[in-house]
Amino acid sequence: MNAELIAVGTEILLGDIVNTDAQVISQGLSELGIDVFYQTVVGDNPARLERVIREAADRADIIITTGGLGPTLDDLTKETLARVFGKKMELHQPSLDRICAFFDRIGREMTPNNEKQAWLPEGCTVFVNDWGTAPGCGFEAGGKHVLMLPGPPRECEPMFKQCAMPYLYPLAGGCIVSRNVRVFGLGESAMEDRLHDLMESMHNPTIAPYAKVSECFARVTAKAGTHEAAEALLAPVVEQVAGMLGDDVYGIDVDSLEQVVGDGLRARGLTLAVAESCTGGLLSKRITDVAGCSDYYLGGVCSYSNSVKMRVLGVKAGTLEAHGAVSQQTAEEMAEGVAHALGADVGVGITGVAGPGGGSEEKPVGLVYISVFYDGRCTTRRTVNTYGRDRVRNQAASTALDMIRRMVF
Repeated sequence: MNAELIAVGTEILLGDIVNTDAQVISQGLSELGIDVFYQTVVGDNPARLERVIREAADRADIIITTGGLGPTLDDLTKETLARVFGKKMELHQPSLDRICAFFDRIGREMTPNNEKQAWLPEGCTVFVNDWGTAPGCGFEAGGKHVLMLPGPPRECEPMFKQCAMPYLYPLAGGCIVSRNVRVFGLGESAMEDRLHDLMESMHNPTIAPYAKVSECFARVTAKAGTHEAAEALLAPVVEQVAGMLGDDVYGIDVDSLEQVVGDGLRARGLTLAVAESCTGGLLSKRITDVAGCSDYYLGGVCSYSNSVKMRVLGVKAGTLEAHGAVSQQTAEEMAEGVAHALGADVGVGITGVAGPGGGSEEKPVGLVYISVFYDGRCTTRRTVNTYGRDRVRNQAASTALDMIRRMVF
């Protein structure tokens, strides 16, 4: 079977919000073996919405909408779908009771328009909203399956996974499973070159290279009758891909470099401290994005000025005079200094020219030195990135994490 996704909301068309719901739903449908051939975004206009729904009904077996289930006048998704598919709207008392209880719980008066959220197409399967007020629903009409989900991602994602996916499972004609081999230190073209012959020879599973900011990954995808059968097809190919990419692979089906580094430090009982100049705390932010980082992360120093480098980290005045703030020597003294200052097993020092100004012929914009201090010695890398301030900072933070992985683990 195939599905079409329709996101309803003028705010998406205006660019005020990003349609992350589509990504979550598409990934889930892929797991179920349901193809997605079209995705549409339409504003809060009933005539245009009806036109889009009728077009979707002509080419898709399953229609999934997000948004337009709220209490305001422009929330018209349910009413429009019901009209197109010949369904009457009826009050769903359990949903109304839940909405009333919600307002009682938060101590606010429920305005009459909130009752609108409890009116649903007759005979539908109701998706209880434990994450908001507007329930979702699904129904079958004229050989088509129609599902409606709320727009806010904090409501849409859990409702899709806990309510819509079980609803759709009996309709799935197979199972598609993907595994991601995550890589740092190897560009997309170089990765594709290594895997080219294997990629051409594979049909099921298939292998596809993808690029992300400062890293890339190879996605291996298999289709089979069951999840277990797909996993059995994937296992040897994933192992082969990882072997061909070697030490540049930092994990399989992992969230991020910072997660891998954190897990590695925790497993070894090691602690980490960082000293940042041009990254301005970005590395600390990424490390602390990982839950449980207090197990290994002691803290960081944002040493943007030379005075802080000297006073807090112990960088020598002679080093700054002889080599400058952006130098291998300064990065190394920052890394060792922050490890000693905070009592950490591993110290990181980052210093560079993030741009867009401040560079020179000797030290151009994009030049960064990253040093990792561990077990009494420093390992330092010099990188140059010409793709703008954000890329310079992100690459430096990622490089620091990857250096910890390679050096300590």
